[in-house]
Amino acid sequence: MSENKIALVTGGSRGLGKNIALKLAAQGVGVVITYHSQKEAALSVVNEIEQTCVKAAALQLSAGETNTFPLFFEKLSEILSTHFGADHVDHLINNAGVGLHANFDQTTEAQFDEVMNVQFKGVYFFTQQALPFLNDDGAIVNLSSRLAQGVVPGYSAYAAMKGAIETLTRYQAKELASRGIRVNSVAPGPTATEFGGGIILDPQYQANIIARTALGRVGQPDDIGGVVAFLCSDAARWVTAQRIEVSGGMGL
Repeated sequence: MSENKIALVTGGSRGLGKNIALKLAAQGVGVVITYHSQKEAALSVVNEIEQTCVKAAALQLSAGETNTFPLFFEKLSEILSTHFGADHVDHLINNAGVGLHANFDQTTEAQFDEVMNVQFKGVYFFTQQALPFLNDDGAIVNLSSRLAQGVVPGYSAYAAMKGAIETLTRYQAKELASRGIRVNSVAPGPTATEFGGGIILDPQYQANIIARTALGRVGQPDDIGGVVAFLCSDAARWVTAQRIEVSGGMGL
């Protein structure tokens, strides 16, 4: 159990973020999740966690709008004080994201900017502004994607941002080491969620994935959350600057 530890999980109202929040809570970690527009879903996750006698809360976050971050952290400070009796968190999980499937020659600048603002620029500056609220000897986990390493046509912009996240992770690990903060990235393979319009839920798409995956199935959110929770635990205290792919051996 991680008594009195607190994690901030962006995009925690559904999918991978929800599972990550639940897995952290199962370790006794209090959780603040963020949501963009799915407030009721987020409150449902909070209720599910609090039924296990672990504290939880939800805050709205526009992950691609950096000008909103100062007000977010003001609200975070308030809720940490009133709900958790704390002024810092121990773990930050940068999970919030937006999908894009468009061939390179058809990707518009507006599409590119949206993905960049949420998947890279937002993560960069959100984490920067989170540092004063993050305890020393804590952990940051950045969600990447197998697409940063394996090429699937139609994901050039999205994958490029995830490649940037993996590079950023190593720099953060080096520069934050003086505070004992460990930084790692987790790169899921195709996982059965509604992300990106839920394309992974299409049976034919799943069949193609299964044929290319050593363990012979599509990933589930439950396959990912435990890995993130591990990286936030004392069991991973000597792990930093690593990219951990969680794809069931896709492409072997």
